[in-house]
Amino acid sequence: MPTLEKFLEASAALHRHLCPRQVLGVRIGMMAEDALGIELPQNDKRVFAVVETDGCASDGIAVATHCWVGRRTMRVEDYGKVAATFVDTRTGLAVRIAPRLDARERASRYAPEAHTHWEAMLIGYQRMPPNELLAARKVVLRAPLDEWISRANLRVCCEQCGEEIMNQREVARNGLALCRSCAGPSYYSFCDSPQPE
Repeated sequence: MPTLEKFLEASAALHRHLCPRQVLGVRIGMMAEDALGIELPQNDKRVFAVVETDGCASDGIAVATHCWVGRRTMRVEDYGKVAATFVDTRTGLAVRIAPRLDARERASRYAPEAHTHWEAMLIGYQRMPPNELLAARKVVLRAPLDEWISRANLRVCCEQCGEEIMNQREVARNGLALCRSCAGPSYYSFCDSPQPE
């Protein structure tokens, strides 16, 4: 069974350093095991994670749970929060885990040797008891989990731009199957016209 130290080493290897948010991510992932009653890190795809920020915390969560965007067991809903919801795909149980509101202030009590507030969080977050660092609450998802997970290997072509759309991500509009960019609004726009082949 991997330890906190091993998870932190793995997370730090992804970033070439260790920061407080990675520690929070790992601790959140470790708490998910108890909250769901499922052994983590997983070797299958039973647990699905919805992380509320990209970056360091998400990598800590991924290392501790083996929920990864690339394995389609993690989704990023970027609320800018170090928090995540974990869903047991067999039972539907969903638990959201986030740092307690006073975790930053409490961290220094567990790291009296720290020279800076950042260092106090880095050390303190590793030492704090889970119930002082994190809060877990059962939640109900507002969208069916099947919509997020979808079915792999389903493909259609956008009837406007012609690009392939995977995993049921097309949008039905006026009887057409469109990619989300063509259905709008898109996060990008082209700088020039496409070149003929």
